[in-house]
Amino acid sequence: MEGLTMGAVALGGMLALLGCRLHVGVAMMMAGALCYWLVYDGDTHALLYTLNNLVYARFSSYDLAVIPIFVLMGQFAIHGGLSATLFQASAKWIGHWRGGLAMSAAGACAGFGAICGSSLATATTMSQVALPELERHRYSKRLATGTIAAAGTLGILIPPSVPLIVYAVLTNSSITTLFMAAVLPGLLAVAGYFVVIRLLAVRAMGGVEASPRYSWAERWASLRDIAPVLVIFFVVIFGLYGGWANLTEAASLGAAACGVYAMWQGMRWPGLAKSLLGTAEASAMIYLVVIGADLLNSGLALGQMPTALADWVLGSGLAPLAILMVVLAIYLVLGCMMDSLSMILLTIPIFFPIIMQLELFGLTGPEKAIWFGIVALMVVEIGLITPPMGMNLFIVQKYSQGATLGTVSRGILPFLGADMVRIAIVVFVPALSLVWLG
Repeated sequence: MEGLTMGAVALGGMLALLGCRLHVGVAMMMAGALCYWLVYDGDTHALLYTLNNLVYARFSSYDLAVIPIFVLMGQFAIHGGLSATLFQASAKWIGHWRGGLAMSAAGACAGFGAICGSSLATATTMSQVALPELERHRYSKRLATGTIAAAGTLGILIPPSVPLIVYAVLTNSSITTLFMAAVLPGLLAVAGYFVVIRLLAVRAMGGVEASPRYSWAERWASLRDIAPVLVIFFVVIFGLYGGWANLTEAASLGAAACGVYAMWQGMRWPGLAKSLLGTAEASAMIYLVVIGADLLNSGLALGQMPTALADWVLGSGLAPLAILMVVLAIYLVLGCMMDSLSMILLTIPIFFPIIMQLELFGLTGPEKAIWFGIVALMVVEIGLITPPMGMNLFIVQKYSQGATLGTVSRGILPFLGADMVRIAIVVFVPALSLVWLG
């Protein structure tokens, strides 16, 4: 069977299994096993041999060992009340602006995402903290839910980010450089959401109540409350970029500092137990997806599907920019069905070799690898809020009193517009993500 045909059969089978609500890691494993079965005419020896070596080969990677540490740091942030502290501090500074409370929620999502690293966890936590306050100040359900759903996606863009770590491992890129490359696009995302919120709030005119204006003393006091958060962020990011801590050391320091802060905020042994259990569950889920994707990609490579696809695409006569647009469009479609980590694991081994052979904006190989990682992650991030299947939409709708999925979907549309503008800027101005390369 030809590589492209076998790949189409395997991927089609995987999507059918996902439609039956099978776990994505298991669906990938079964699709990968199908590839081996087709290539070796039903002989399972090669499949068993691959499985025997695949797990050790992947999990002996030193870089992947950092994932549970960052997950633990996020769990401490969740159970330590960090989200409420960030939201309250942000509200004291800008809550009195027109739309300022929604901007505070977006800013708090960015800060929480910098510690948590998970979009779903950011959306879940901030929905419980910020939605009641937004609705109490007469924000429409469309604006309130759209803000939380969109800003929740910042969890996988602003470092530390598990999908960025996985991308770096798959492409042999520098995790530290990728983290730094994501900072400016992350700040651009926050700025874009602020602009959207401001425009929507002005359009609502008197329908949005401003929160009280706090004194300067109260504002400075709020900064003291979130000072540990800033310290944690700078320890992780500037420790890496400054070269005085490697990734595991910086993550360990950040997790330890976040744990101490959570205990200081009132987290006790039940919260610690929940944090450890949540870390174990999330890490196990991530590693299951990693193994499933490895087996699937190994099976596809066995049939030379990535090579055949690359040759077909490069021989199609399409302009390099057109090929890039097609790749990004595929990410948008997949985002309606899969989570961000699964998409990265599934698609990067297929799309990355194609992108690296294209002449794009005069970028060198290492520059292209970093730039494409940031662009791909931003498009994957949009999948979390793309109606009708974006995961963040379901999470926010669950915690909003009386909001339907249609309400949340309509509320997200202006933010999707801001995301499209941001992607265009980063695509056509690569320097925004490459400034740290010098």
